[in-house]
Amino acid sequence: MARKRGSSQRWLDEHFNDPWVKRAQREGWRGRAVYKLAQIDARDSLLRPGMTVVDLGAAPGGWSQYAAGKVAPGGRVIALDVLEMPTLPGVTFIQGDFTEASVLEQLHAQLAGQPVDLVMSDMAPNMSGVRSVDQPRAMYLAELAHALVSEALVPGGDLLVKVFQGEGFDAFIATLRADFERVLTRKPDASRDRSREVYLLARNYQL
Repeated sequence: MARKRGSSQRWLDEHFNDPWVKRAQREGWRGRAVYKLAQIDARDSLLRPGMTVVDLGAAPGGWSQYAAGKVAPGGRVIALDVLEMPTLPGVTFIQGDFTEASVLEQLHAQLAGQPVDLVMSDMAPNMSGVRSVDQPRAMYLAELAHALVSEALVPGGDLLVKVFQGEGFDAFIATLRADFERVLTRKPDASRDRSREVYLLARNYQL
Protein backbone atom coordinates (compact mmCIF):
# COMPACT_ATOMS: atom_id res chain seq x y z
CA MET A 1 0.00 0.00 0.00
CA ALA A 2 2.87 2.37 0.86
CA ARG A 3 4.39 1.73 -2.56
CA LYS A 4 1.09 2.61 -4.26
CA ARG A 5 0.80 5.83 -2.24
CA GLY A 6 4.36 6.73 -3.16
CA SER A 7 3.67 6.17 -6.85
CA SER A 8 0.50 8.24 -6.65
CA GLN A 9 2.33 11.07 -4.92
CA ARG A 10 5.04 11.08 -7.59
CA TRP A 11 2.35 11.32 -10.27
CA LEU A 12 0.66 14.20 -8.47
CA ASP A 13 3.96 16.03 -8.02
CA GLU A 14 4.79 15.60 -11.70
CA HIS A 15 1.31 16.62 -12.78
CA PHE A 16 1.16 19.85 -10.82
CA ASN A 17 4.72 20.79 -11.77
CA ASP A 18 4.09 20.07 -15.45
CA PRO A 19 4.55 23.27 -17.51
CA TRP A 20 1.69 22.26 -19.82
CA VAL A 21 -0.64 21.85 -16.84
CA LYS A 22 0.35 25.27 -15.52
CA ARG A 23 -0.09 26.84 -18.95
CA ALA A 24 -3.54 25.28 -19.37
CA GLN A 25 -4.58 26.70 -16.00
CA ARG A 26 -3.32 30.17 -16.93
CA GLU A 27 -4.99 30.14 -20.32
CA GLY A 28 -8.34 28.73 -19.21
CA TRP A 29 -8.18 25.33 -20.91
CA ARG A 30 -9.67 22.23 -19.33
CA GLY A 31 -6.47 20.21 -19.42
CA ARG A 32 -2.96 19.86 -20.80
CA ALA A 33 -4.20 17.55 -23.58
CA VAL A 34 -5.46 20.60 -25.47
CA TYR A 35 -1.90 21.39 -26.50
CA LYS A 36 -1.51 18.00 -28.17
CA LEU A 37 -4.44 18.78 -30.44
CA ALA A 38 -3.33 22.37 -30.97
CA GLN A 39 0.16 21.26 -32.02
CA ILE A 40 -1.19 18.68 -34.46
CA ASP A 41 -3.61 21.27 -35.82
CA ALA A 42 -0.82 23.82 -36.28
CA ARG A 43 1.22 21.30 -38.24
CA ASP A 44 -1.52 19.66 -40.29
CA SER A 45 -4.26 22.31 -40.63
CA LEU A 46 -6.77 19.89 -39.18
CA LEU A 47 -9.59 22.21 -38.12
CA ARG A 48 -11.33 24.87 -40.22
CA PRO A 49 -14.40 27.09 -39.89
CA GLY A 50 -17.66 25.35 -40.78
CA MET A 51 -16.54 21.80 -39.98
CA THR A 52 -18.62 19.23 -38.11
CA VAL A 53 -16.48 17.39 -35.57
CA VAL A 54 -17.21 14.38 -33.34
CA ASP A 55 -15.01 14.15 -30.22
CA LEU A 56 -15.00 10.69 -28.62
CA GLY A 57 -14.07 10.30 -24.96
CA ALA A 58 -14.22 14.06 -24.70
CA ALA A 59 -14.25 14.70 -20.92
CA PRO A 60 -13.04 16.92 -19.36
CA GLY A 61 -13.45 18.78 -22.64
CA GLY A 62 -10.14 20.36 -23.66
CA TRP A 63 -10.21 19.02 -27.21
CA SER A 64 -13.85 20.03 -27.69
CA GLN A 65 -13.13 23.45 -26.22
CA TYR A 66 -10.29 24.02 -28.67
CA ALA A 67 -12.13 22.57 -31.67
CA ALA A 68 -15.25 24.67 -31.05
CA GLY A 69 -13.20 27.82 -31.37
CA LYS A 70 -11.51 26.65 -34.56
CA VAL A 71 -14.65 25.53 -36.42
CA ALA A 72 -16.55 28.75 -35.70
CA PRO A 73 -18.31 30.37 -37.40
CA GLY A 74 -20.70 27.85 -38.88
CA GLY A 75 -19.17 24.68 -37.47
CA ARG A 76 -20.16 22.44 -34.61
CA VAL A 77 -18.64 19.95 -32.20
CA ILE A 78 -20.51 16.94 -30.81
CA ALA A 79 -18.74 15.46 -27.79
CA LEU A 80 -19.38 12.03 -26.28
CA ASP A 81 -18.19 10.48 -23.03
CA VAL A 82 -19.41 8.07 -20.38
CA LEU A 83 -18.39 10.69 -17.79
CA GLU A 84 -20.17 13.94 -17.13
CA MET A 85 -18.76 17.02 -18.83
CA PRO A 86 -19.71 20.63 -17.97
CA THR A 87 -21.21 22.56 -20.86
CA LEU A 88 -19.03 24.40 -23.35
CA PRO A 89 -20.03 27.09 -25.86
CA GLY A 90 -20.42 25.62 -29.35
CA VAL A 91 -20.33 22.02 -28.08
CA THR A 92 -23.23 19.54 -27.93
CA PHE A 93 -22.54 16.90 -25.30
CA ILE A 94 -23.99 13.37 -25.24
CA GLN A 95 -23.28 11.34 -22.12
CA GLY A 96 -23.02 7.61 -22.64
CA ASP A 97 -21.10 4.79 -24.29
CA PHE A 98 -21.07 5.49 -28.02
CA THR A 99 -20.90 1.77 -28.76
CA GLU A 100 -24.45 1.41 -27.40
CA ALA A 101 -27.30 1.72 -29.89
CA SER A 102 -29.18 4.30 -27.84
CA VAL A 103 -26.17 6.63 -27.73
CA LEU A 104 -25.48 6.21 -31.43
CA GLU A 105 -29.11 7.09 -32.07
CA GLN A 106 -28.63 10.30 -30.10
CA LEU A 107 -25.55 11.10 -32.17
CA HIS A 108 -27.37 10.53 -35.44
CA ALA A 109 -30.29 12.59 -34.20
CA GLN A 110 -27.94 15.48 -33.47
CA LEU A 111 -26.30 15.13 -36.87
CA ALA A 112 -29.70 15.00 -38.60
CA GLY A 113 -28.12 13.56 -41.74
CA GLN A 114 -25.24 16.02 -41.75
CA PRO A 115 -21.93 14.28 -42.52
CA VAL A 116 -18.95 14.53 -40.16
CA ASP A 117 -15.71 16.09 -41.37
CA LEU A 118 -13.50 14.89 -38.50
CA VAL A 119 -13.73 12.13 -35.91
CA MET A 120 -11.19 12.56 -33.13
CA SER A 121 -10.43 10.44 -30.10
CA ASP A 122 -8.06 10.98 -27.19
CA MET A 123 -9.48 7.94 -25.41
CA ALA A 124 -7.28 5.76 -23.23
CA PRO A 125 -8.17 2.91 -20.88
CA ASN A 126 -7.64 3.05 -17.14
CA MET A 127 -4.07 1.81 -17.01
CA SER A 128 -3.27 -1.15 -14.78
CA GLY A 129 0.47 -0.93 -15.37
CA VAL A 130 0.44 -4.40 -16.94
CA ARG A 131 1.37 -3.89 -20.57
CA SER A 132 -0.14 -7.16 -21.77
CA VAL A 133 -3.48 -6.00 -20.36
CA ASP A 134 -3.33 -2.28 -21.14
CA GLN A 135 -2.22 -2.54 -24.76
CA PRO A 136 -5.19 -4.61 -26.03
CA ARG A 137 -7.58 -2.30 -24.18
CA ALA A 138 -6.02 0.76 -25.79
CA MET A 139 -6.11 -0.77 -29.26
CA TYR A 140 -9.75 -1.75 -28.74
CA LEU A 141 -10.65 1.88 -28.07
CA ALA A 142 -8.80 2.96 -31.22
CA GLU A 143 -10.67 0.33 -33.21
CA LEU A 144 -13.99 1.60 -31.83
CA ALA A 145 -13.14 5.11 -33.01
CA HIS A 146 -12.30 3.72 -36.44
CA ALA A 147 -15.58 1.80 -36.52
CA LEU A 148 -17.50 5.07 -36.18
CA VAL A 149 -15.95 6.29 -39.43
CA SER A 150 -18.24 4.14 -41.58
CA GLU A 151 -21.24 5.39 -39.57
CA ALA A 152 -20.69 9.10 -40.00
CA LEU A 153 -17.54 10.33 -41.75
CA VAL A 154 -17.88 12.18 -45.04
CA PRO A 155 -15.74 11.03 -48.01
CA GLY A 156 -12.56 13.09 -47.78
CA GLY A 157 -12.92 13.41 -44.00
CA ASP A 158 -10.25 12.74 -41.39
CA LEU A 159 -9.73 10.61 -38.28
CA LEU A 160 -7.39 11.56 -35.43
CA VAL A 161 -6.93 8.83 -32.83
CA LYS A 162 -4.61 8.16 -29.92
CA VAL A 163 -2.84 4.82 -29.92
CA PHE A 164 -0.03 3.22 -27.95
CA GLN A 165 2.94 1.63 -29.65
CA GLY A 166 3.00 -2.10 -29.08
CA GLU A 167 1.10 -5.20 -30.10
CA GLY A 168 -1.56 -4.46 -32.70
CA PHE A 169 -0.14 -1.05 -33.62
CA ASP A 170 1.15 -1.97 -37.09
CA ALA A 171 -2.00 -3.95 -37.93
CA PHE A 172 -4.15 -0.97 -36.97
CA ILE A 173 -2.16 1.33 -39.24
CA ALA A 174 -2.65 -1.15 -42.09
CA THR A 175 -6.40 -1.11 -41.44
CA LEU A 176 -6.46 2.68 -41.61
CA ARG A 177 -4.47 2.71 -44.83
CA ALA A 178 -7.16 0.58 -46.45
CA ASP A 179 -9.74 3.30 -45.75
CA PHE A 180 -7.77 6.55 -46.04
CA GLU A 181 -5.50 8.11 -48.62
CA ARG A 182 -2.65 8.53 -46.13
CA VAL A 183 -1.88 7.88 -42.47
CA LEU A 184 0.50 10.13 -40.53
CA THR A 185 2.07 9.49 -37.12
CA ARG A 186 2.33 12.45 -34.76
CA LYS A 187 4.04 12.80 -31.36
CA PRO A 188 3.27 16.34 -30.13
CA ASP A 189 5.70 18.12 -27.83
CA ALA A 190 2.98 18.20 -25.17
CA SER A 191 2.97 14.38 -25.07
CA ARG A 192 5.25 13.15 -22.30
CA ASP A 193 8.48 11.65 -23.63
CA ARG A 194 8.18 8.48 -21.60
CA SER A 195 4.66 7.79 -22.85
CA ARG A 196 4.17 5.25 -25.63
CA GLU A 197 1.24 7.28 -26.91
CA VAL A 198 1.25 8.64 -30.43
CA TYR A 199 -1.53 10.03 -32.58
CA LEU A 200 -2.50 8.63 -35.95
CA LEU A 201 -3.94 11.15 -38.36
CA ALA A 202 -5.76 9.37 -41.17
CA ARG A 203 -6.61 11.77 -43.98
CA ASN A 204 -9.05 11.76 -46.89
CA TYR A 205 -11.48 8.96 -46.14
CA GLN A 206 -12.16 6.76 -49.16
CA LEU A 207 -15.55 5.09 -49.36
